[in-house]
Amino acid sequence: MDILELIIIAVSLSMDAFSLSIVYGTMNIKTKIKNFLSLTVGMFHFFMPLLGSILGLFIVKHIISNPDILVGIIFTILSIEMLLNIKELDEEKKDFKSLASAFLFAFSVSIDSFSVGIALGTHNENIYLAGTIFAITSCIFTYLGLNIGKFLTKKFGKITSIIGSILLLILAFSYFIA
Repeated sequence: MDILELIIIAVSLSMDAFSLSIVYGTMNIKTKIKNFLSLTVGMFHFFMPLLGSILGLFIVKHIISNPDILVGIIFTILSIEMLLNIKELDEEKKDFKSLASAFLFAFSVSIDSFSVGIALGTHNENIYLAGTIFAITSCIFTYLGLNIGKFLTKKFGKITSIIGSILLLILAFSYFIA
């Protein structure tokens, strides 16, 4: 697999991080949190393919037959959390409640790179190069999404968070029926 193919895969893997970042960007989070989230998503996109190549075949074969269900559950939890916190959006800046929320966010958008790691591992691809490309791409897409979400909130107000939460819930259900 050449670098161009890995970049195309990286862009496709980063699209869910981008779309979810737009939703979270509507929460008007601080710049240092945006940077932290972007870097965390990047790190998860590096390590998840590595883990996928090492452990993925075993997990998919013996524990979880459909990883989309796990993603659907995580997106549902994130959507409900956002809907419950809409009244707090009047604050000047919004932080994630905990480090666990940031890791849950990063994990939920990186789980697909885990399954890609399984495929790359079974084909003896250079998983370190792939992980590096995935990490850089997802970090950039996450940062862009967070900033676009912030712009939309400034332009349209709290309604963007409500719409974002509903879209996230719809996305969660799409994983359940996939």
